Amino acid sequence: MRDSLPPPGPGELREPESVYLGRQPILDPHGALHAYELLFRDSPENLARVHDDFQATAHVVARTVGEIGLSAVLGDYRGYVNMNRTLLFDDIVHIMPPERFVLEVLETVTFDDALLKRCAQLRAAGFQFALDDVVQLDDALLGVLPYVDTVKIDFLAAGQGDLPELAATLKRHGKTLIAEKIETHQHFAQARKLGFDLFQGYFFARPQVLASRRASPSRTALLRLLALLAGDPGIGELEAELKLNPGVVLQLLRLANSSAFGLGRRVSSLRDAITATGTRQIMRWTQLLLYADGRGLPWRSDPLVQLVGTRARFMELAAGIMRPSDEAFADAAFMTGIFSLVHVVVDLPAAEILARLNLAAEIRAAIVDGQGELGALLRISQAADRGDAPELDSSVASGPAFAGLTPAVLAKLQVEAATWFAAHRLE
Repeated sequence: MRDSLPPPGPGELREPESVYLGRQPILDPHGALHAYELLFRDSPENLARVHDDFQATAHVVARTVGEIGLSAVLGDYRGYVNMNRTLLFDDIVHIMPPERFVLEVLETVTFDDALLKRCAQLRAAGFQFALDDVVQLDDALLGVLPYVDTVKIDFLAAGQGDLPELAATLKRHGKTLIAEKIETHQHFAQARKLGFDLFQGYFFARPQVLASRRASPSRTALLRLLALLAGDPGIGELEAELKLNPGVVLQLLRLANSSAFGLGRRVSSLRDAITATGTRQIMRWTQLLLYADGRGLPWRSDPLVQLVGTRARFMELAAGIMRPSDEAFADAAFMTGIFSLVHVVVDLPAAEILARLNLAAEIRAAIVDGQGELGALLRISQAADRGDAPELDSSVASGPAFAGLTPAVLAKLQVEAATWFAAHRLE
């Protein structure tokens, strides 16, 4: 059912005034709401203009967790989110609270040993899995059943004569069954008779489009400010640019007055805030604002900002152990961590947005292709996020430069990074 369009052409970052999200109810046999499937929408029109499954899901998650908010989108219910193979291995999973989301694996995904291992890790972390668009019983389906909790059967595409055996077999394996694409009362009655647990389709409701005003400051303004900061501006020049971004000024004042600086006095002027924090810290927290998008929430309540902030600090600390006197390498490690998730919030592929940001080639290569020592550090941080001990061991063993990053040291760095983020939270 996913439409396709060609990818966006070159030009400015798209910065619409509103953000959109589709949701379609999943109901129980009595017609009561059980969950929602969350769908990508880029306008008030109820159309799935998807040119990239990865990017579409990234925006669904970012809008649900951050820009619109979990409570507004899901209430007390779970959200089903489409996941392809790349997404299952990506950091975006760590943004989603496992008790609120069901990972819906697309029908195009091929399960191999690596993916089955990943699914087992995510299930151990508390996630539930649904298998999407099942139409027939075969060996491949039977092989993945131990790794999924729910099976969604395409009621229109499945052979009507095969449905009884398909449903009965899946029920014997203890799976929750969802009949999707239920379009008539006859379909609904038939699915209930076959023992389906949940139902979804146009017979009940078409997807609803949710909209929210995009927060301010805009990401375009933040990127302009970052470009200025990269040029080592004077206080007057920086003050003039910041005055064009009142949302950033508010966050900066809150940062300067946070527990991180312990100045013993309240900072009330913009110039005092710049002096108190310094351009290096202003740059770092402006980078984080790309993810928070200027929202007035306490940052510790935003899982995306928390993930990227602690990761960047973790990488910076690890770089300091690898090269104790190389501040430039530590800064590059921090920026690699910061921009490793930029594809989640900017409507462009990672390689394209990183090129537009004019980041150093080694940072781009680390994020896009996992190359170099920064790429290895990024893999270590991702493995630490997942608690993947075998991958941590193999990454650390990849070269003598990493010899100092023992498991005990990495565990210590994780605590220090989390403490640093907590000290800098904006309340």
